Amino acid sequence: MVVLLKELKKGAKGFLIWTLAITFMLVVCIVIYPEMKGEMEGMSDIFSNMGAFSDAFGMDQLNFGTLIGYYGIECGNMLGMGGGFFAAIIGIAMLSKEEKDHTAEFLLTHPVKRSSVVLQKLMAVVVQLVVFNAFVTAMGFLSIKLVGESVPAKEFLLIHLGYFILQIEIALICFGISAFLKRGGIAVGIGIAVFMYFANLISNITEKTEFLKYVTPFAYADPSSIVKDKSLDMTLVLLGMGCAVVAVIAGFIKYTKKDISS
Repeated sequence: MVVLLKELKKGAKGFLIWTLAITFMLVVCIVIYPEMKGEMEGMSDIFSNMGAFSDAFGMDQLNFGTLIGYYGIECGNMLGMGGGFFAAIIGIAMLSKEEKDHTAEFLLTHPVKRSSVVLQKLMAVVVQLVVFNAFVTAMGFLSIKLVGESVPAKEFLLIHLGYFILQIEIALICFGISAFLKRGGIAVGIGIAVFMYFANLISNITEKTEFLKYVTPFAYADPSSIVKDKSLDMTLVLLGMGCAVVAVIAGFIKYTKKDISS
């Protein structure tokens, strides 16, 4: 567990910054909801009739005048983009940074197998995402209670579960890819997250682009679909996690066999 603890300690600063920043924005959004509630009720129809823009962000299916509708759109975008970027960054850097920072020689000369290094680094990614989501979810719940609103528990938890699975998928895909990189790749990770985000927006606009929902985890984490169906699309979840597992296996095989420069 030495590698796991080392990675958690090394990534603690970045983890705290991302967690506190996203939590802060989430709490602020919730705190201002009571002040905006009356205005949102009148603007809900306007937002739902903005054509392709409404379709892309699911505003045609959510009521801005309700807490869960407001939370799904405003807070959901922060959780999706912020959480997705965070997952991509820690995933894409986890294996490649040893060569980038020239620490591979020090790490791999210790009495630890490469397979163990990969597994412990993978565990470090998952642990960070579990703690991140547990904290953000708890703060979101407490904030809603503090402003005197009732929490629609099922929809609330499903939204957070959807984004948690989304982050795991993005992180694992980036983790697998990182084994094939030699010099970091933060831009690659962020690029993957951005592509997946916009692929979902495009898939919502017209039936001709619906096929894109099969290549992006944002499709099953879309709050508009979750609130409407009160469930996650398990077909898309399983497809996404299947791709993530394949990426991790490919990365595992590559990292255990590759020549790593020091």
